[in-house]
Amino acid sequence: MSKKVLIAILVVVVIAAATVLYLYFFKEKSAIEKIKERGYLVVGTSADFPPFEMVDEKGEIVGLDIDIAKKIAEKLGVKLVIRDIKFEGLIPALISGDVDLVIAGMTITEERAKSVDFSIPYFEADQAVMVLKERTDITSVEDLTGKKIGVQEGTTGDFWVTDNLVKKGKVKEDDVKRYGKFTVALLELKKGGIDAVVMDKPAAEMYVKLDNSLKIAVVIKTGEKYGIAVKKGNKDLLDLVNKVLEELIKSGEMEKLIKKWFG
Repeated sequence: MSKKVLIAILVVVVIAAATVLYLYFFKEKSAIEKIKERGYLVVGTSADFPPFEMVDEKGEIVGLDIDIAKKIAEKLGVKLVIRDIKFEGLIPALISGDVDLVIAGMTITEERAKSVDFSIPYFEADQAVMVLKERTDITSVEDLTGKKIGVQEGTTGDFWVTDNLVKKGKVKEDDVKRYGKFTVALLELKKGGIDAVVMDKPAAEMYVKLDNSLKIAVVIKTGEKYGIAVKKGNKDLLDLVNKVLEELIKSGEMEKLIKKWFG
């Protein structure tokens, strides 16, 4: 073997070894590795959506989604940190890395799936039209024509009102009032500033239980599926989330959690 060939072989070996060492010490850590190294999982939610997420009398955020978040944190072997964020700010917070997951009764949609990855569905819901109990003139979707409608900004209720009322000329854009939280929309409803609030049916049912001045006037069949949002490309974390959901569903524990929060 010539000296030149030997040198060339040594150069290749050195480069290969250097590459292996570089990848070992400087490769990008996976989402799960970062979370475990940090010691806690950060979950973003919007805590005005009972019984999925809400603030209890002790000032703690609780609900079905929070119980699911706890199961995921347990699977990772880390603590759970919940961040209460306005609904429309949840996906931006996930994309920027401020939160690791979004669990907020979020409907899986094609538009949202362009920005984030979704888990398998864990709940199915419809939309509901909420009004004051004494109101008798709103009993169908058609009765919303010309009315002032409240929605939580960025929700599927917001999208439904835009697509089915505003774009079809039944409601003026200026008459759709968008709020950061459902609680603010319901306060405005009770003050008479708006005629109705369109929101997810499970949360609407809970609000009716909590406040006997409200009622569900119309149920809008949409068959929405809720999913947990993960930052695009974080496949390892998404796989773990799906595994936790599958275990909860197959074991019957998910059904128990739903009964716990829905009664």
